[in-house]
Amino acid sequence: MTQFSWIYLLAQAQGKGGGSNVPGGCGGGMMNLLPMLLMLVVFYFLLIRPQQKKAKEHREMLANLKRNDRIITNGGMLGKITGLTDRFVTLEVAEKIRLRVLRSHILAKETDRGDGDSR
Repeated sequence: MTQFSWIYLLAQAQGKGGGSNVPGGCGGGMMNLLPMLLMLVVFYFLLIRPQQKKAKEHREMLANLKRNDRIITNGGMLGKITGLTDRFVTLEVAEKIRLRVLRSHILAKETDRGDGDSR
């Protein structure tokens, strides 16, 4: 077909509100929503679900913290937990040097990440 006939067929398909006289063309209604629904399903399984799973694992790790665990903070501080409350964690970063850190700012346990020194 020539370029003009393709333009004519596209104009004819878009010009009618309900359906299309073009053979093989989509009707209207739900068929127009199918690509959008498919994109939402793909986003859910590739982006949203893995992020929720990771957040759940992080919450469980924070809930299971105990004294003498070696942790890494979001700021990169390494330390050993010497005290715990609901909101705060007391870290010993060096001998007799302790810091209070928000529990939510703990990134991971050192053993979980495979990082850390040989202390």
